[in-house]
Amino acid sequence: MPRYFLNIAYLGAPFHGWQRQPGDISVQQTIEEALEKLTGKPCPVTGAGRTDAGVNARKMPAHFDCKSEIGDSIAFLRSLNALVGKNVAINGICSVKDDAHARFDATKRTYHYYATTFKTPFFENLSWRCSPSLDFNAMNEAAQMLLTTKDFASFAKLHSDVKTTICNVTEAKWTEVMPGAWVFTISADRFLRNMVRAVVGTLVEVGRGKMSLTQFEDIIASHDRCKAGTSMPAHALYLWDVEYPYNTDY
Repeated sequence: MPRYFLNIAYLGAPFHGWQRQPGDISVQQTIEEALEKLTGKPCPVTGAGRTDAGVNARKMPAHFDCKSEIGDSIAFLRSLNALVGKNVAINGICSVKDDAHARFDATKRTYHYYATTFKTPFFENLSWRCSPSLDFNAMNEAAQMLLTTKDFASFAKLHSDVKTTICNVTEAKWTEVMPGAWVFTISADRFLRNMVRAVVGTLVEVGRGKMSLTQFEDIIASHDRCKAGTSMPAHALYLWDVEYPYNTDY
């Protein structure tokens, strides 16, 4: 059967994460049900990752197999978007080779975490409100240590069923995108469950002056999640981009 990639964006608040689960509404279930209505057959969807409850996505690639070639992709997208509801958007579709895999083929994933130092009704539910006194320079110094870190066990959700806690982080920095509005960008080949929110929570302890750079380094070396900072609120986190070694032109 022909295989297709979808470019999916969604607001995380109404869902219990990406992955289908009994008794709770998920993004995966919403898209699968819409595809089944549209194609007349069950269409299992595999995403590039599994965002937690409340986490947003600007770009979540996912693949599915269709019973036949999609002739008019524009009309297909229009119909699919009408079925998934207002909190999900399918921003593109492209045909890929039969063995292309949205999760296993991904070579780089990027997350954004947004923070604002001022009150605004426009960002209130989509960013984390923080103190203007937060030291982002110190947080960036600490973030640079992540680039030479391999084992991220200190930032992994406890009791997670993973074979390895090794990740290759290639970017980690805070940037002021407008006065008082900051974004933390982190890119890696893979992420552990809850890893980004735990990293941000620990960096915030540095920014508050409650943790030194040496202590931050020691926490990384400890491989102990209990020593790291709190997990930050999910509503300010976004899966921003996923890259592949082949063209996924939407």
